[in-house]
Amino acid sequence: MENFFSAFLQQGITFFAIMDPIGVSAIALSLLSTNITKDQINKVAKKSTLTIIIAFFVVLITGDFILKLFGIGEHSLKVMGGIILLLMAISMVNGSSSDKKPTKEEDEDLQNNEDLSVIPIGIPIAFGTGLFTTIVIFKHQVEVYTDILSITLAFLVNAAIFYFVLKNSIYIKKFLGITGQNIITKLMGLIVGAISIQFIVSGIINLSKLYL
Repeated sequence: MENFFSAFLQQGITFFAIMDPIGVSAIALSLLSTNITKDQINKVAKKSTLTIIIAFFVVLITGDFILKLFGIGEHSLKVMGGIILLLMAISMVNGSSSDKKPTKEEDEDLQNNEDLSVIPIGIPIAFGTGLFTTIVIFKHQVEVYTDILSITLAFLVNAAIFYFVLKNSIYIKKFLGITGQNIITKLMGLIVGAISIQFIVSGIINLSKLYL
């Protein structure tokens, strides 16, 4: 049971740092209408949360098949996934978040859409490449069924946090301000960076044992 809670805590913190709900909510508000009502943003939050939950289970179930299809090993994925997370962490610390923000051309198109909750807020802003690789890596570390349970619970807890933050993003933005949101995103970037280094080092060590 102690191992379960330890794994759950680690996975939960990892998902939270990568998802960065505060940063995502700020980006979502920039895409949505400035006159959006409380009921409207609540609907957006519900659809976006449902989107990332469905995406999670799709990746959790099919992730192994995708790796086998392309002949990708777990340790190679750890190194590549770690590099992706490291690049994401650097952009978060620098305040650019290039993995999440749409281009100017995309932004113009997005403003004409009525429903942005699934794309791009759900995918790829909230659920991007960083979460995809992390879920697959965690899946490969599974030894007993409780490990799957801890991964699932950790993500669902973060999905609930994501929903709460997005639903109340207007009030959070007023309370924290731009500076507060940037500070939180930078702190999450540091955590993601540390996690990425662990993935890279672990992957390289295991690959060296196989090939050297």
